[in-house]
Amino acid sequence: MFSLKMLIIDGLYFNPIIMTGKIKLLLIGLCMALPIFFAAFWGTRDNPYYQGPKSDHFDGQRFFAPEPIDKKNWLSVIKWRLTADRQQWPEWVKIETDMPPARVEGATLRASFVNHATVLLQTRGMNILTDPIWSQRCSPFSFIGPKRVNAPGIAWGNLPKIDVVLISHAHYDHLDLPTVKDLIARDDPLFIVPLGVDTIIRKAAPHARVKALDWGQSTTSGEMIVHAEPTQHWSARTPFDNSQSLWASYVIDFGVDKFYFSGDTGYGSGKIFKDIGKKYGPIRFAMIDIGAYLPRWFMKQSHIAPFEAVKIYRDIGAEYAIPMHFGTFQLSDEGHDQPVRDLNAVLDKVNISQEKFKALQPGQFWVVPE
Repeated sequence: MFSLKMLIIDGLYFNPIIMTGKIKLLLIGLCMALPIFFAAFWGTRDNPYYQGPKSDHFDGQRFFAPEPIDKKNWLSVIKWRLTADRQQWPEWVKIETDMPPARVEGATLRASFVNHATVLLQTRGMNILTDPIWSQRCSPFSFIGPKRVNAPGIAWGNLPKIDVVLISHAHYDHLDLPTVKDLIARDDPLFIVPLGVDTIIRKAAPHARVKALDWGQSTTSGEMIVHAEPTQHWSARTPFDNSQSLWASYVIDFGVDKFYFSGDTGYGSGKIFKDIGKKYGPIRFAMIDIGAYLPRWFMKQSHIAPFEAVKIYRDIGAEYAIPMHFGTFQLSDEGHDQPVRDLNAVLDKVNISQEKFKALQPGQFWVVPE
């Protein structure tokens, strides 16, 4: 007997697999053969999401990261899952939920950590939401895939009207189409997305208001300018559309007041973050991912560890920050509270106050100092 809970990595990866004998060999064989077969077919097709000119990060078919990323093949995936030192997570974690105000005026910034990479920013009368996910699973399926271990930190009925939504990339834990469609039906917000993600959203919701950006491009909403910048990552919705839509981080610019949302990223040489610091710094407030980093041999090129999150915090010249991308969906091997423990240990070691880089739990908010 065996239990196959999912076949999804970052949106397409394996959960623990317990299997024996012929079934194990058969499953491994299928995992190796089917992607090769379908990739050969799919590779002859045009990019379904984006058709545009070639650039220094788009070859006419696929996008690529600023620094080379060694693509993990299915043998690497199988090696990870069969050798994983996967820590046990709790089945459910009870949290307190936030009840944010309808609006926050002036330069006051109220940041509410909803869950995973979902943060509600309220300032200057605007409500901005990052990578929203209220679904039970981050998966193409409702019955299989990574399942949340806590409720969203803001109940849907308590979520104020959203003006702008930032989507960092197309992986299922960042682009949750059921939540996207609910937001469109309720609030009709402006979605700011990387190239190609607009096609995915419009296919699900044809009347969505979507602005797609390439790295280095900007768009405005009221007095806010949003700049799209690179990250060391990749994208996919299926096993066959790898990197056919772009991924991005964002700088939210109110003139002298700037905020940074990292999306998912590896660290690489750190150049892209130092460049962001030079271009936009200082950054008043940053949201930086810290989860899905173990095992390092598998994850390091596309997900940062907590010590690298601290490097990014310094590179971009951030004054205050919160971590994200942890504690709701088990996507890799680290324990439920390990990202925050590892982050706080690094902060103590390098003498950065935990009141500067402040770990919130889902449902907690922070009125960020001015």
